[in-house]
Amino acid sequence: MERRTIGAAALEVGAIGLGCMPMSWAYSGSQQRGDRSMRTVHAALDAGVNLLDTADMYGPFTNELLLGRVLKERRADAFVSTKVGLLVGDGHVVANGRPGYVRRACDASLRRLQTDVIDLYLLHRPDPEVPVEETWGAMAGLVAAGKVRALGICAMGVRAARRGSGGAARDLYDGTIRQLERVQQVFPVSAVQAELSVWSPEALVRLLPWCEARGVGFLAGMPLGNGFLTGTLTPGGGFEPDDLRARHPRFTAEMMAANQPVVAGLRRVAARHGEDVTPAQVALAWALALGRHVVPVPGTKQERWAVENARAAELALTAADLAEIGRLPAARGSWD
Repeated sequence: MERRTIGAAALEVGAIGLGCMPMSWAYSGSQQRGDRSMRTVHAALDAGVNLLDTADMYGPFTNELLLGRVLKERRADAFVSTKVGLLVGDGHVVANGRPGYVRRACDASLRRLQTDVIDLYLLHRPDPEVPVEETWGAMAGLVAAGKVRALGICAMGVRAARRGSGGAARDLYDGTIRQLERVQQVFPVSAVQAELSVWSPEALVRLLPWCEARGVGFLAGMPLGNGFLTGTLTPGGGFEPDDLRARHPRFTAEMMAANQPVVAGLRRVAARHGEDVTPAQVALAWALALGRHVVPVPGTKQERWAVENARAAELALTAADLAEIGRLPAARGSWD
């Protein structure tokens, strides 16, 4: 697979990553199987995917434990990205950016992942009660101690950002950019992770250009629109109660039906590249075409989809393809 070099630390990663969250968190709990997920990770590594994206809160903790079983055998094949800063309580999530906690959490993640170094350590969410410079300083200390290679930040999700911005796309990531500029004075930011897809393009306005101008890598989260852009979901098919899409306004039967033209457009582009090319691969190739600092990180727990996603790195979209995708209707349905 093509390799991309991102960030001040010159991190080399595969052009497509693997989001491991669905294996342990937020999607269809009854379908989560540890052995099957391990096979998925192995298949992704075999296909050239080396960036494995996880977080201590996924599970919580079980996602890192699962990856640790794979890394024990294949650490040299993997680029490990995990996150710190969020704690899971009874039905809620809270931020904790206290320096002491950050140091303890890193040691715990290293144990679970069965490794002596984390390649990319991401701040999952700044703690409003702790100056972000203090949290970032503690994370920089982990680099100095040899426990972490490079640092990054997860940008606030679109839904959360819109609650504080009135919904204007140009304002969605203003707060994140201000925080990035503050922490850059403490220690270099190597990567930013934020949602970016054909049906959620808000990061294109300011956040992606900010990263490109500074040589910061951009990890495109949810590049398949929580599965919608794969074209495999049926409007009205329903989701398990623990699946985040069961409460997502864009995944009502009405909105899924209304957004079918987006998938139809991706299918048209895919058909021009061969009968084996899928809408999901087109959506990932679109993200890759945004710049060599962009690495889409689709999540899956199934081996079949991990391999299909990896093959998207071989798909070169034409200028006409990109123009057609650019003309697709904006996705309908609120994120609030």
